[in-house]
Amino acid sequence: MKKVLCLILFVFVLIKSTAVLAGTSSIMVDAQSGDVLYAMNADEQRFPASLTKLMTLYITFNALENGNLKMDDKLKVSHIAAGRSPSRLGLNAGDVVDVKTCILASIVKSANDCATALGEALSNGNEREFAKMMTKTAQKLGMKNTTFKNASGLNHSEQKSTARDMAVLALALYHHFPKYYPLFSITEFDYQGQTVQGHNNLLKTCEGVDGMKTGYTANAGFNIVTSAKRGDHRIFVVTMGHKTSDERDEKVASMLNSVFDRLNTNSKIDIQSLRAEIETPKGGQKKTQYAYNEILPETKDKPKSDFSIQIGAFSSYDKAMSHAKNVQKQYSNKLLQKNIQIEKLNRGDKAIYRAQITGLNHSDADKLCAALKNKKQDCIASAVSSKTQFAER
Repeated sequence: MKKVLCLILFVFVLIKSTAVLAGTSSIMVDAQSGDVLYAMNADEQRFPASLTKLMTLYITFNALENGNLKMDDKLKVSHIAAGRSPSRLGLNAGDVVDVKTCILASIVKSANDCATALGEALSNGNEREFAKMMTKTAQKLGMKNTTFKNASGLNHSEQKSTARDMAVLALALYHHFPKYYPLFSITEFDYQGQTVQGHNNLLKTCEGVDGMKTGYTANAGFNIVTSAKRGDHRIFVVTMGHKTSDERDEKVASMLNSVFDRLNTNSKIDIQSLRAEIETPKGGQKKTQYAYNEILPETKDKPKSDFSIQIGAFSSYDKAMSHAKNVQKQYSNKLLQKNIQIEKLNRGDKAIYRAQITGLNHSDADKLCAALKNKKQDCIASAVSSKTQFAER
């Protein structure tokens, strides 16, 4: 694999050893420089769960690039692949499925049957040999604390990795295979007349998030590798071992908001200060609770309405509008239809639609964001920019 050695600069920055037992492990890395912006127990070995599929996909993409595999190649499903436990696409032994479907199902549905089918296709039908290939590739990338035992991430006592190693793998996927990286932003796909939905909620609720992969088993807890881009900066976050998906997603959103807020005002990050902010117990900062009818109260002398709140980024105009209307109904009857605006941003060959509620004063924007965040929903309050381009359906 010619591209495997291209990540050496990132590896030198990422590889450190501070193994500590803890409830969770996290790391945050700048995509371009490889600088570690935050790390907590990042070298503690954990069960990767379906984050394992990122390595299966790395090897698959490499095979596609080398011409050893094609997207429309047909794979015959083995009894082993068909017998994998959920999450599954629902393949039966003897079925024929194309490579593209297996890739999409591995990303969106986290389908264990499809990941196994890919692994078998790349190892002459022997998943154990494929696992050895995965581990060797990990070592070449600099993932020093990782051992793979299957293609899917299903439980195996010896299959372990770390948050830091998963960050190395995420960076490798992003830099080595930019052609295929956009696949990680897909939230649904059609298979045999049915729409298969994903469960990476951050793609819908957190600004700038455009990939990558979630993972869960009872032994591993809730894991995720996430990439987000705001402005000129792209950040990767890995966090592992959470008790719930909401806790995991809230952690990622908090980390991303903290680092991007700093990057908006200063390109150089004070790592110690950022670490202190991320690790400050949220319980130590008492949340202000607002009744729904207090969010936007009627006032005779209403302050200047030049603020907006951004409440999520979506893959389509309709999804963004639907989410904004739900917020409107749930949180205040003072919001009018005209307050909802959808901003369209072009990201390469695709568009992202940001749902916004405009026409707010600074105080109302802060109150509404506080109410949303108390419900673990993403929200950013900011002054309305004259450069913002709103979309029409």
